Amino acid sequence: MDRRSFLKNSALGGTAAATAALAAPAIAQGNRTLTLVTSVPDGFAIFDDAAEYLKNAVNTMSGGSLTIDKKPAGSLVGAFEVFDAVSSGQADMYHSAEYYFGGQHPGYYFFTAVPFGGTAQELINWYQHAGGQELHDELGQIFGMKTFLAGNTGAQPGGWFRKEIESAADLQGLKFRMPGLGGRALGNTGASVQNVPGGEIYQALASGAIDGAEWIGPLADERLGLQEVCEFYYTGGFHEPGSALSAAINLDVWESLSPAHQSIIENAAMATHHWSLAQSLEGNGAALQRLQASGTKVMSFPDDVWDAFRVGSQQAMDEFAGDELYDRIRASFETSRDSSAAWIAASDGVFTAQRDG
Repeated sequence: MDRRSFLKNSALGGTAAATAALAAPAIAQGNRTLTLVTSVPDGFAIFDDAAEYLKNAVNTMSGGSLTIDKKPAGSLVGAFEVFDAVSSGQADMYHSAEYYFGGQHPGYYFFTAVPFGGTAQELINWYQHAGGQELHDELGQIFGMKTFLAGNTGAQPGGWFRKEIESAADLQGLKFRMPGLGGRALGNTGASVQNVPGGEIYQALASGAIDGAEWIGPLADERLGLQEVCEFYYTGGFHEPGSALSAAINLDVWESLSPAHQSIIENAAMATHHWSLAQSLEGNGAALQRLQASGTKVMSFPDDVWDAFRVGSQQAMDEFAGDELYDRIRASFETSRDSSAAWIAASDGVFTAQRDG
């Protein structure tokens, strides 16, 4: 689908016209400022840290000739409205997680994480060297955006629960916050899945609106205070084995940038991805120790719960089969993941087993 035809035939087309003045990047004495909207409040560990790193990297690398003005969730648009804002031209860029926008096209799920999908390393291998970036571009063309991966949380825990999960029967009717295809998979097990923005998770748990939630990992979860409202923390999760964050730019804005500024954004996004993953993996171990010391009960799901997750995940992944672009993205992703996994198991896997055995 041509992106301009899509916008013309959607409600976004009217929004684009109404916000044209906001959309034009500020230009003064040869300098440009791009408005970046995000899906979390300022200060959120890992997620906002990545957006802040991206902003600072672009500003510094450009010598001030290209400046990013970051707007946290709710200051210009809502947490889940950033996609429409950038597609329509209300904002120049967003930093978010693509699986929030699976309703726009299910192919977007693969550019954050899918259940029983790829680790952070397997995901970036596919993205940078096996066609993932090109498929992301193909999706972006539909909605008028150019997008890059720009952050990664690593493997995300199974989440926080008010009560212990002793069997798959305990999932029935459980009100749980989980977005993306993982959330659809959890719904297939009988849980009542909620898609609560990150900035609202604590209050939803504290008020009893939900029975549990997953967020990012020990470092980010601790800063959010989830240990104050839930006792049980399941550190092994099925839903997001290596979750990427992304930076998307309105395509007209992207095409108006100089090649030098385009290269700065692309390389700043790549640097953000690797910096963010290292931050998460380095910080999670110490944070988990602090959580345990403060009384958090670190748990593992029983085998029958993992079986339920696997069945629900297969159903969720197959739900969109038949969509031509979704099928191509899935096939490309799974082929690359399996190839990477085989080599990592034969090399790193053998080494770490000997080192740690």
